[in-house]
This record gives sequence, C-alpha cells and structure tokens, in this order.
Amino acid sequence: MAELEKLVKKNVKDAEARNEIYGLIDEIVHHRVVGCILERLPEHHHKEFLDHVHSRAHDEGILDYVRERVVEDVEEFIKREVYLVGTELLAMFAPKNEELQRPDLH
Repeated sequence: MAELEKLVKKNVKDAEARNEIYGLIDEIVHHRVVGCILERLPEHHHKEFLDHVHSRAHDEGILDYVRERVVEDVEEFIKREVYLVGTELLAMFAPKNEELQRPDLH
C-alpha cells in the first residue's frame, strides 16, 4: 500500500483531494476484506458478523469472532486480499510507462 500512497502523493497535490482518495481506498479495502470474510464464513453467521462490523468496525474482537468460525488462517487470507486490491489499484492508476513495484506482503 506504500506504493499506492506514493502514487497518490506524486499525482495529487491538493491535500483535501488526497484525503478524499485515501478515504476511497480505505472503503475499497474494507469492502473487499469484508467480502472475502463472508465468502469463508458460514452463511448462518453473516448477519451477526455484519452487525458487529457496522456497529463496531474497529473492534479487534471481530477477528476473534471470525477465527472461531472459519477454518482458514484469517490473518493470512486478509493479508492476501489487501495485497490483491493494492496491486489492482496500482495497475489501474499507475502511468503505463512507470515501473510498478509489487506491494510488500509483510
């Protein structure tokens, strides 16, 4: 995501516009992460999970909730999803003639 931040800083000089773009990026990442969790979470837990996310979005207990109900390594598939969305956004917005560096997974 650092590469994406550098791209925005380089191309958007207005601080207010940059903040708006960062907010949009955060929303995109949030929606993608919630979506990838819902894909793995048994359907009968979806409503409770979504209620928790909407009422307490920054509560770290959400990860515990998901860990208890999903077989896969939660942190790993979230990290992969964030990496993918970062890569996709870079590919869409980076100038074609610039060499892109892959976002760091760690």
